[in-house]
Amino acid sequence: MGAIRVLQVFTIMNRGGAESMIMNYYRKIDKDKVQFDFLVHRKEKAAFDDEIESRGGKIYRFDPINPLFPGDYYQKLRLFFKEHKEYDVVYSHLNTFSCFPLKIAKEFDIPCRIAHAHIAIDDVSFMSLFSNKESKKETFKKLIKLQLKKKVKKDATHLFSCGDKAGKWLFGNSTSFITMNNAIDTEKFAHNSVVANKYKEEFNLKNRLVIGHVGRFASQKNHAFLLKIFSAVLNEKPDCDLVMIGDGPLRKVIEKEVENLGIQNNVHFLGVRADVPELFQMFDVFVFPSFYEGLPVTLIEAQAAGIKVFASDSITTEVSLTDDIEFLSIDKPAEYWAGKIIETDASKKNDNTEKIVKGDYDIVSNTKKIHEFYKEQVRR
Repeated sequence: MGAIRVLQVFTIMNRGGAESMIMNYYRKIDKDKVQFDFLVHRKEKAAFDDEIESRGGKIYRFDPINPLFPGDYYQKLRLFFKEHKEYDVVYSHLNTFSCFPLKIAKEFDIPCRIAHAHIAIDDVSFMSLFSNKESKKETFKKLIKLQLKKKVKKDATHLFSCGDKAGKWLFGNSTSFITMNNAIDTEKFAHNSVVANKYKEEFNLKNRLVIGHVGRFASQKNHAFLLKIFSAVLNEKPDCDLVMIGDGPLRKVIEKEVENLGIQNNVHFLGVRADVPELFQMFDVFVFPSFYEGLPVTLIEAQAAGIKVFASDSITTEVSLTDDIEFLSIDKPAEYWAGKIIETDASKKNDNTEKIVKGDYDIVSNTKKIHEFYKEQVRR
């Protein structure tokens, strides 16, 4: 018998949280026994594509799903499964959109159909349509997702989640699900002073307070508020810099706002990077004021690196594995967040390796669990 082939379903394999998480598993899993292929919904090449193919994975590219008129998508997916009968497992990471590929996977009697919850979105009230917190476009997207999530459980055989909050949001409070931790390669992120000094020197940030952020430039991540926080810190502490890693549709908007605030000499946009574990080493403080999340892997990574973390209290406290993370309300003014950052002693970074492993977020033990799960499904 050859390797179990698992079809991982994503939007695009760029360096997002869910994508990075599944790549962590992919790097560790025994390819002679389990092989991942990827069905994505963008035609352009993504950050992880070369690595996927180098490890023996196949990538199949579809157009984006139109949630209002999915008929064309269903037709193409039926043709796909007629041609590809090798999959015993279809594993969808599309959150509420998982209802679309899993519906067709069920039609083709694929025995293991997984829906994975990666995010928990706040409910939308009528008044939120008039709120300035997020654009009306984002609010209407939420309304569609809130309708679609009712359908996700129908065609799935297994429900996975990154944590309790995301699972209850997508599947319902009374529904049981399997928690699959956003595990990381802990050793790669453990604090390394040699690497920290090298990277600070490379970016000309020696003897400066470096505030870091890793995240896609999208409304959810609340970058505009992050800039206000940093501006308030800069007013009190001129020897500091903000380093942002990532890309996305709002990057140009945020770059323009940096210019409007007159802080462009202290803000660094590094784009999508392959050396994220090393970049974490030069951060002194990590700030993450998202409107909503599931269980963000970046906060696990930041704690593994021993960085002081300030995160939005809309994020589940399940992510708290060490004493280095504090949750703050995004309803508090930027000056409040800035005060917390300025008060922090960022000179000492803790070795949190043992706490990450003990919290069951290390990739080695988690890979063994998921491998056994796949074997059990095929055995049936």
